[in-house]
Amino acid sequence: MNHNDTPAPNADGAPPTSAFFVLHHGLPRQGPGSDAVTRQLLDLAGPLPERPRILDLGCGPGRSALLLAAETGGHVTAVDLHRPFLGELTAAAARQGLESRIRALRWSMDRLPFPDHGFDVIWAEGSVYNIGFDVALRLWRRLLAPGGVLVVTEAEWSTPTPSPQVRAFWDTHYSLRTHDGNARAAQEAGYRIGAYLPLPDEDWWDEYYTPLTERAATADPEYPGMVKALAALHEEIDMRRRYGADYRYAGYVLHPAPVPVDERTTMTWTTRPETPGDIDAIRAVNLAAFPTALEADLVEALRADRAAWIDGLSVVAAAEDGTVAGYALLSRCHVDGEPALALGPCAVLPAYQKQGAGSAAIRTALAAARDMGENLVLVLGHPEYYPRFGFVPASGFGIRPPFDVPDEAMMALTLDPAVPVPTGLIRYPAAFGV
Repeated sequence: MNHNDTPAPNADGAPPTSAFFVLHHGLPRQGPGSDAVTRQLLDLAGPLPERPRILDLGCGPGRSALLLAAETGGHVTAVDLHRPFLGELTAAAARQGLESRIRALRWSMDRLPFPDHGFDVIWAEGSVYNIGFDVALRLWRRLLAPGGVLVVTEAEWSTPTPSPQVRAFWDTHYSLRTHDGNARAAQEAGYRIGAYLPLPDEDWWDEYYTPLTERAATADPEYPGMVKALAALHEEIDMRRRYGADYRYAGYVLHPAPVPVDERTTMTWTTRPETPGDIDAIRAVNLAAFPTALEADLVEALRADRAAWIDGLSVVAAAEDGTVAGYALLSRCHVDGEPALALGPCAVLPAYQKQGAGSAAIRTALAAARDMGENLVLVLGHPEYYPRFGFVPASGFGIRPPFDVPDEAMMALTLDPAVPVPTGLIRYPAAFGV
């Protein structure tokens, strides 16, 4: 897909219907690539689990998603912002008998509502430019399961001295680097490069520019914005014809590198649901972690409210010596009358903070909720901490709290994005006092 033609999104983040999409709908591909390259990258990414969980980001009408589902036997979650593309993918999956193994979801690639470590493969063919190579690698790393692999294709310079004309063209739309620059960026983001595959030049033409040129020849110039879209397309194709030797698309197969262990991350945590013997220790953790007794009292009030308390979702993290150092609680709340979960309080003894106790307790609580069939989890908290678990602003779901709070601090997580999410006002248990 042409970098400079992507139209500005509407207020809700969705690209509007435009001449750009009129030109692209129904084409074999939305950017350079081919089924042969997809298969090559898939081979380079292996071996994979028997039924891999695959996340295809910026899937468009789903050419790669369909191939990945058919040839891996896995389940593909395909994400794009443009609803008509998702509709094309859903229809194609049904025609090919793949509807049970492809789930099409409308989300932005930089605000994904998935929990950590949920995918064996993350795939982004020709789409990473939407948020940038560096941003994508940083944001998506948490989503990979142990042993997982990230496959992306990225435009890059094929020479350190590209022609001034083509550099000026790309600098206006998207900043390119050489392979060495992208390789360094991947390593700095915590990946090792498992394979590298420059795309052949015919992948720009056979399934992308040639069909696009044929579509442009029959486009209605009276369609709003079409003249501008055609001019941009012709400029792009002219650049490729004249300076194609200066830049290319290339596939990167990336594996998360082991995280160095420093003195703050050597603790081993045992997480488990609370027992009656933990109650005093849980209160002590909350009293030590917060300046007042409000959070400690809240836990006790929720424990006494059988409509709010859910056995198994009050979780402690214990150190090797048995000390209860971290705590996380999920309790029942509602959104527009539909059941949801509220995360909090979450607390860690000061002597054990920044050593993973809180994260361990939260992840265990979320996993337990998922096993119970729960879906929607809400949290009011630090917007730089909770996204690591998959939380995104609740406003994106149409969910709002019953009090004034910065939009980025009220967050939501769906444990199963295929389940419908209620919209409306959050109703907390009485113990919250709101």
